Amino acid sequence: MEILRGANNWKLICRRDRDGVTILKASTCDCRAALPETIWDLPVRALGDHALAPGAFEALDGTEILVTCGPVTGGEEWDTLKLQELWLPDSLERVGDYAFFNCRQLKRLHLRDTVRYWGGGALMNCRVLDTFDLACTGQEGELLAYFAGELPAELDVTLTEPDGETVRLIFPEYQEIYEENCPAHHFDYNISGAGYAYHHCFYQKKLNLKTYDELWRPMLGMEHDPDCALRLAFYRLRMPRDLEAGAEADYLSYLRSHTAEAAEWLLRERDTAGLQFLLQRTEPDRPTLAAACELARTAGASEALALLLEEQHRRYPTGAEKRFDL
Repeated sequence: MEILRGANNWKLICRRDRDGVTILKASTCDCRAALPETIWDLPVRALGDHALAPGAFEALDGTEILVTCGPVTGGEEWDTLKLQELWLPDSLERVGDYAFFNCRQLKRLHLRDTVRYWGGGALMNCRVLDTFDLACTGQEGELLAYFAGELPAELDVTLTEPDGETVRLIFPEYQEIYEENCPAHHFDYNISGAGYAYHHCFYQKKLNLKTYDELWRPMLGMEHDPDCALRLAFYRLRMPRDLEAGAEADYLSYLRSHTAEAAEWLLRERDTAGLQFLLQRTEPDRPTLAAACELARTAGASEALALLLEEQHRRYPTGAEKRFDL
């Protein structure tokens, strides 16, 4: 077995191809791990079928490699079943069939949107995968459409554009339900949840942010998750790439009517910068500020409490008003 130094611990079976390396099988003892960018000084181009699926480390027609960031004692449990966050190589172009099958703890995936081929069932049974960090190159755009089409759950997607600007988008959840209609001897197909239109708002697999924003008002007219709507509006305002004035006004109106809930959420997240943005855009009233101060005090969020107290003093100064009449 070859041993290579790396940022994380991996047991790999790899195949040398003409233009790079294919990882046929990968297993790790880390919960958060990045696959190596290069092996044998060649870029990692592909993940094979069932490459990261949990289970026995099978003998395949390839070279076994141990990637380690420190001494390996032999007591580690090597299985991607506990993998929660994964960084894929920037050079990756292909993902094989059932590559992440049964990665049931995998929640967050970091990758470039140049992965152009995803095999059948690649994300099957990834039941908590809902967070994606996509580095965009400006040449593709189909990867987000793939994830949105494959995963009906609420998705939290951060796009880093080629110019460095960041956009964070929420795709609300929806459910597809087949109900057996026994007298008619067929199944009825029903969709519930406000997220179906968001997950399918792509034209020729390209995302248009104007189209995304146009779904806001129809969603509010349907049964929806208020917490999800709050985060969707907040992130579009905070990272307003291609945000038109009408959509901005709609999002801001919603955020101002839910300022107390937004402050509570941001305090839970310890997002002081986000809380400062909220205060600047919504100008909360005295009871809302007082309640937020109490929440920050209870949570021991001293930095957020200082920010809230300063805002409270600025907008509602206390003490006797001094007058000097001559």
